[in-house]
Amino acid sequence: MKKAAKIIGIILAVLVAIPLVLLLIVSIRTALTQDDYSAVYTDAKYQNPVKVADVEVIQQHISCGYAVIEMFSAWNGGDVTEDSLFDEYGTVVTSTGKNFCKEMNKQFPEYTTTMHKYVKNTEFIDIMYDTLESGKPVPFEWAARYGDEWTLHYSLIVGADIPNDTITVANPYGYYEVLTLEELLERTSFRAYEHMPLFMRMGFAIGLFEKNTLYSVE
Repeated sequence: MKKAAKIIGIILAVLVAIPLVLLLIVSIRTALTQDDYSAVYTDAKYQNPVKVADVEVIQQHISCGYAVIEMFSAWNGGDVTEDSLFDEYGTVVTSTGKNFCKEMNKQFPEYTTTMHKYVKNTEFIDIMYDTLESGKPVPFEWAARYGDEWTLHYSLIVGADIPNDTITVANPYGYYEVLTLEELLERTSFRAYEHMPLFMRMGFAIGLFEKNTLYSVE
């Protein structure tokens, strides 16, 4: 009986330890993304503002991932919509970053969409700027407010004026949003997500969701 109790105790200890280890790992990975980006404000590369024109904000009614794809399609002269995507699949298939990237490549084969996750702040800024400079909006993942609630959200970065500390986002909650770099990176790292529920924290811990993640389109 004592032996069985000991085995059960070990199993329970392992079951408790695994989530704690995973949470610690994601905390370390997040911390490693937070490098000093102050030099970008005076870096010659970023002195010219970059903006992608004619990206219309489309308010989501099915999912933010589908709405971002619809916005990108409308900007690209296509006809992919939230409804056409839902009709095709009967569900939402863009709930994870990997699947969002896969769907971008499927819907826009003329481009190559690449997912960049857990990148350092300086890398995030560089990928964002290069993609905007090439004339394409930048899909990305971040923490966003919907009313009084924080959510994990997809949106499009459509402009960056780094010397003036201004980033413009087309948010499928129905509006353009203007942020500083600090505000943007607080939210792409999800440090701004107040009182994140445990199931969401575990989603990051097991790799279902990612931080400091954006998508280059080439």
